[in-house]
Amino acid sequence: MDIIKTLAQELKIKTSQADAAVKLIDEGNTIPFIARYRKEATGSLNDEVLRQLFERLNYLRSLEEKKQQVIASIEEQGKLTEELKAQIEAAQTLVVVDDLYRPYRPKRRTRATIAKEKGLEPLANIIKLQMTNKPLEEEARAFLNPEKEVNTVEDAINGASDIIAEAVSDEADYRIRIREMTAKKGMVTSTAKNPDTESVYEMYYEFSESVSKIAGHRILALNRGEAEKILTVKIEAPCEDIIRYLEKQVIVKDNPHTSPVLKAVTADSYQRLIAPAIEREIRSSLTESAEDGAIRVFGKNLEQLLMQPPIVGQVVLGWDPAFRTGCKICVADPTGKILTTTVIYPTAPQNKVEESKAVIKDLIYKYNVTLISLGNGTASRESEMIIVDLLKELDRPVQYVIVNEAGASVYSASKLATEEFPNFDVGQRSAASMARRLQDPLAELVKIDPKSIGVGQYQHDMNQKKLTEALSGVVEDCVNKVGVDLNTASASLLEYISGISKAVAKNIVTYREENGRFESRSQLLKVAKLGPKAYEQCAGFTRILNGKNPLDTTAVHPESYDAAKKLLSRLGYEPADITVGNLKGISKKITDYKKLADELEIGEITLRDIVKELEKPARDPREDMPKPILRSDVLEMKDLTEGMILKGTVRNVIDFGVFVDIGVHQDGLVHISQICDRFIKHPLEAVHVGDVVDVKVMSVDIAKKRIQLTMKGV
Repeated sequence: MDIIKTLAQELKIKTSQADAAVKLIDEGNTIPFIARYRKEATGSLNDEVLRQLFERLNYLRSLEEKKQQVIASIEEQGKLTEELKAQIEAAQTLVVVDDLYRPYRPKRRTRATIAKEKGLEPLANIIKLQMTNKPLEEEARAFLNPEKEVNTVEDAINGASDIIAEAVSDEADYRIRIREMTAKKGMVTSTAKNPDTESVYEMYYEFSESVSKIAGHRILALNRGEAEKILTVKIEAPCEDIIRYLEKQVIVKDNPHTSPVLKAVTADSYQRLIAPAIEREIRSSLTESAEDGAIRVFGKNLEQLLMQPPIVGQVVLGWDPAFRTGCKICVADPTGKILTTTVIYPTAPQNKVEESKAVIKDLIYKYNVTLISLGNGTASRESEMIIVDLLKELDRPVQYVIVNEAGASVYSASKLATEEFPNFDVGQRSAASMARRLQDPLAELVKIDPKSIGVGQYQHDMNQKKLTEALSGVVEDCVNKVGVDLNTASASLLEYISGISKAVAKNIVTYREENGRFESRSQLLKVAKLGPKAYEQCAGFTRILNGKNPLDTTAVHPESYDAAKKLLSRLGYEPADITVGNLKGISKKITDYKKLADELEIGEITLRDIVKELEKPARDPREDMPKPILRSDVLEMKDLTEGMILKGTVRNVIDFGVFVDIGVHQDGLVHISQICDRFIKHPLEAVHVGDVVDVKVMSVDIAKKRIQLTMKGV
């Protein structure tokens, strides 16, 4: 297999692009670095395509390795033919390689191997070749052998049948065809183990859907229901069609002596040997496909969540609501530094509302708090009503935001949180997280395991290794798109920067603590365990504000500094003009990018990137994302009426719709059919996590806490 050509065809890119990307990956370059600083080589492949390429590259290399192992094993047995070798080399998947290898794989003792030990293989060949003119009972008598427990004619014929059944089962072409037939015509079915039991899986108690059409989220739901021992899930194959197909392949002559036995053999081979394996393979394939789809959606949701714009320049009061243990309060200055923490008891059972209000008012006046970040967990609704009353009593404008506190409890009990806030209890750490995740969502959320952030579906039922790798890739891409300030970034943030490991991230923080602030990117080379290759990978994604070199505030890579300085000189500027904003509009002064790129001895794409960066140094890509909705009044579920139009924030996108926060502590569901007038296959085609959308209330079920919304005609 030509892996480069295959990658190019699958990803719909040029062979030269695939070749360049593979070479760069093999040289130890990271995906963010290749995507940002090697555009000339790859033809501007973005990080998403590069990650797909990396994943497929690993699979195809594993496939080639497996092929060589299989060929070597069959050759060692002296059974390798040129035709078989060509078939193995042409195989496009591991499943097909396994099919071809099946007859030659060392087997445990089976009914067929036992029959062969009894000397019944010649009888099996007589039946299989369908050449005999005698009744099989006569042929079988020659193979009776009491010493080997072949006492009767039936014993002999049954043993021979087992040998043929296994041979039929081992035939690769048959398996490939049966797998195709089952995938095309089979049905996924489920039934309840106890139909009287109430559960969330009731819609699957008598369920049937085509294998070829079943949605990924249904597969994951069925798998979970089966794991919880509530459902029995099966693949119903087109058995009659399959057995007819096998009979046509196996019974090539109309022989009254052998045909009845071969009919029974094909049915036995399919039902006993082939069907269970094919069912496992198809269910595994459906699950893998469903997981891949869910991981893609999870990744998109996570990206949108991490790329939410920071709320800068505001003093934020973080409020972690609770009943019995009280509401934990924390005040963070505009840089995220924690100024103070306390606990108030405005909710049941203490109900110290006025006393709590007085404490919050004091904090607001003392620290000039302008925004309250309220977690959406237990006692959130009660806390919100108190906050709204409180805001009306103030003589200054203060607003509040309800933030999704998913993952806060995981973070607050973690080793990282203990190191960051050694003198805080878990509640205080959680309140600090509430405040900071509003001020800079990316910097705070990277401290939490992505699986705990609450923007996926069925994440605990998936291949955890694959999920972790995919989500880590998303976090890595987001952090590198934004860049980090070397003098303020935490080790948690730094470790996601291209080329920087966890150990090196800690070493950067240690270096900063021991030597003071970084004055230039080149100082990174003095950090322990950060060598020239790591420096090449990470330098462009780091920022140094008010340092020695103004170019260090930009995303221009140090390898392009000479070209950037020459460019500035030609246009009549100095590097100092970068930080004072004098370079806006310089792109209009360049008439021929190709000619200028040649003169500066850099690629045209790199030149355009440098110009773009110099015009808006250290521009934060999150500025383009929707801002969070700031509130000053409360809305309850009982206030909702059919037809009411509201503004909300998309909290989660799943296969069948989106959940929208409309400020009532119960996210409303917009079913995929209610997202827009045009047909869409997936909600992500129209809406993303963090989007601010207008919705209309369709129905409200207070008892079941369900809100149905529509985005149509709003």
